[in-house]
Amino acid sequence: MMLPPFQQLVDDHWRDVARLCAALAAPGEGEDAAQRAWLQALDAYPSLRHARNLRGWLLTIAARAAADTHRRRARRPTPVAALPDVPAGAPAARDDELWTLVRALPERQRVAVALHYVLDLPHAEAARVLGTTPAASRRLVSDALAGLRREVRR
Repeated sequence: MMLPPFQQLVDDHWRDVARLCAALAAPGEGEDAAQRAWLQALDAYPSLRHARNLRGWLLTIAARAAADTHRRRARRPTPVAALPDVPAGAPAARDDELWTLVRALPERQRVAVALHYVLDLPHAEAARVLGTTPAASRRLVSDALAGLRREVRR
């Protein structure tokens, strides 16, 4: 089986990996998550057994690298020079408030929303990345949107 050169994969999919990581990673860590995803993909690339759905394979790695940023952040303190006047995590603008709510969604719902709305993937392709069915992908997005609507109304 012949895999395309890794550089071709980078050229074809770098934008999707970067956008997904920016949407899913902890604030300010999207670029680092994308770099970690590419390094993990490069490391695993020679051991792939087939070239089917390489985009889905890459997006799965990217989603997991982005999720790792939240785990890492939860384990380390954030140093500050002085205490802010507003509570930590207080949104500065409406858009920030929405993305804060999106980041608070359960991981699978957050990934499903990002795949569908940030990368504009159809549910069938999002399902392949999530390792589920298109119906389950639609349900994850639907449940996420219902939760976001409830939170925005509060």
